[in-house]
Amino acid sequence: MASVSVVPASGLREPSGNAPGVDRLPEEMNDMKIRDDKEMEATVVDGNGTETGHIIVTTIGGKNGQQKQTISYMAERVVGHGSFGVVFQAKCLETGETVAIKKVLQDKRYKNRELQTMRLLDHPNVVSLKHCFFSTTEKDELYLNLVLEYVPETVHRICRALAYIHNSIGVCHRDIKPQNLLVNPHTHQLKLCDFGSAKVLVKGEPNISYICSRYYRAPELIFGATEYTTAIDIWSAGCVLAELLLGQPLFPGESGVDQLVEIIKVLGTPTREEIKCMNPNYTEFKFPQIKAHPWHKIFHKRMPPEAVDLVSRLLQYSPNLRCTALEALIHPFFDELRDPNTRLPNGRFLPPLFNFKPHELKGVPVEMLVRLIPEHARKQCAFLGL
Repeated sequence: MASVSVVPASGLREPSGNAPGVDRLPEEMNDMKIRDDKEMEATVVDGNGTETGHIIVTTIGGKNGQQKQTISYMAERVVGHGSFGVVFQAKCLETGETVAIKKVLQDKRYKNRELQTMRLLDHPNVVSLKHCFFSTTEKDELYLNLVLEYVPETVHRICRALAYIHNSIGVCHRDIKPQNLLVNPHTHQLKLCDFGSAKVLVKGEPNISYICSRYYRAPELIFGATEYTTAIDIWSAGCVLAELLLGQPLFPGESGVDQLVEIIKVLGTPTREEIKCMNPNYTEFKFPQIKAHPWHKIFHKRMPPEAVDLVSRLLQYSPNLRCTALEALIHPFFDELRDPNTRLPNGRFLPPLFNFKPHELKGVPVEMLVRLIPEHARKQCAFLGL
């Protein structure tokens, strides 16, 4: 059984039409493509089960003089279900390492956008792709299996991961929610996962508006906007932060329209100008006139004002008025993390928070860098010359 690998090509050849997974991709991707169908036949392994004890055997390497290596995974338990397929926890029998395997039905006509996106990403706050392989069922259905780093619990602390995927890579995640934010309970390090809805947004090119889980959907998506920006992820991050502070979702709508009603109950009726910023086609739409509910009254009295202020900056109707992920990072709410004496609740040191790579901070003004990286951590970013 041979492995699946990504091989060089002169460019990405895509079928025409609005098929899933088809759009223009950044230059870094132009030298990658999944093998053609005729080559893919050899890459398929027989092993589609996710039930406990099922063993899947595949190989990696064997290209460019690399040695072929057999890898066996034993399925342990299903950790996630969705319209996309299934995610199960598995153990690598050769190394004892625990991994997560995301298994998705693969349309043989198209490339898988999630796989292409995952190959671009390399960051301490993004879950890493170890390798991938195809498998088939008796009905001759083809599945793509993404072998991912396993992080044991899902929850929250997001802005650096968003700053990286938005600014360095140009990817919009499009499904930020608590379940897609993994946290290691020992180190408290966060990893952003599930790039199944992610897309490189190209200015001037339309995108589907029916995206993102309902409670975390930005209002421009509810208005049917197709030329939205990465600011939709910022709105979702604001919803997650508010949920952490409240202990329950801030906008628990039961339908798209109901979702908008929940938002209006807090932010008030959007002005004509705000509606224009979200979707110019809706400016004549008549909304009931409701006053904004003061943010400090939504949270309990003991809530730190910095926390309330950050939520208010993330949850703005106008996408261009929401703060960026990098602006969120320098907000006073996170100043405690810049204090060299801050420790985790268990007394341990904080995970590495300031180990930025040069491309993460490309083009960031010096005054912003000074607020972002505390003095005690600047030696980790010596390339900045601060």
